Amino acid sequence: MKTIRLFLMICLAALLFTPAALQAEDKKPRIGVSLPTTQQERWIRDEEAIRSIARKKQLDILVEMGNNNQMQQNLQIGRLLSQNIDVLILAPHDAVGAASMVRKAHNQGVKVISYDRLVLDPGVDVYITFDNEKVGELQALYLTEKAPRGDYIVLSGSPNDNNARLFRGGAMKVIEPLVEAGMVKIAADTPVIDWMPENAQKTVEKLLADGVRPVAVLAPNDSTAGGVIEALAAHGLAGKVPVSGQDADLEGARRIVEGLQSMTVFKDTRQLAAKAIDVAVEIFEKESWEDSVNARTATPDGKNEIPTILLEPVMVDKSNLQKILVDSQYLKQSEVFVE
Repeated sequence: MKTIRLFLMICLAALLFTPAALQAEDKKPRIGVSLPTTQQERWIRDEEAIRSIARKKQLDILVEMGNNNQMQQNLQIGRLLSQNIDVLILAPHDAVGAASMVRKAHNQGVKVISYDRLVLDPGVDVYITFDNEKVGELQALYLTEKAPRGDYIVLSGSPNDNNARLFRGGAMKVIEPLVEAGMVKIAADTPVIDWMPENAQKTVEKLLADGVRPVAVLAPNDSTAGGVIEALAAHGLAGKVPVSGQDADLEGARRIVEGLQSMTVFKDTRQLAAKAIDVAVEIFEKESWEDSVNARTATPDGKNEIPTILLEPVMVDKSNLQKILVDSQYLKQSEVFVE
């Protein structure tokens, strides 16, 4: 009898501690990530940060990178959904064009996190981003301090990106009172299609050829600022006209050191990636996850109020670039300060 009892106990222990049982106790989400483009340094850094954090947490992650084309991105999202993901982290190229894929994900029981850019209309589960209106405010506050009077060129981001509207809205909160006071005149107010630097360059080249002489240029990010500065350089104005930026790209940081670009707005992609991964795990593991993800505000997507987590952007210029970007190891000193 003792032998039989011992045998039964061993069998029971084997059942309780099979790999399947252990996996059930410690099941982790399979996360799909869809980012909009490889044509901007900023999104390459996001991909690197997301992969790094997922590796440290031993998470199964699949990443697709678009090419500023929503049709291509939708195909990539479809491929992710076919691989049995549990959570989709999505930064859309087109805020409206990605909506159908969010609906498809929800129909398959996949939770969707809007990453940095909001998908409009379908009701994503969580939106994680930076305070985008504040980004625009920081840009405009810097420019208006440097150039409180004169003609401004106002460039905004791509019209299909909801963030572009928010950046511009924040900037105009600062600039419009000066326009109303007669101190500033807006010589041009135009979007930059697909955030492409060559489109920004062409716009500013035409304005300069038409005789516009700006005292400041609101460039919505560092890549467009690069195009703006190329156009200014052809007229001997590079470094003489304040130009804003955003994303703290390496080239943007170099231009700030050289005195060609005035400032950038730093949105630490390491923080954003870490928060997105943490939230992905939370909404996978917990049925009542809304309180635990600490979404302290809500953002309308056209039909729904989306739980939103806002991170803080930081203004960077020559005075604090070393501390904010280099000492934090976001950028390497040897790459920023090139002899």
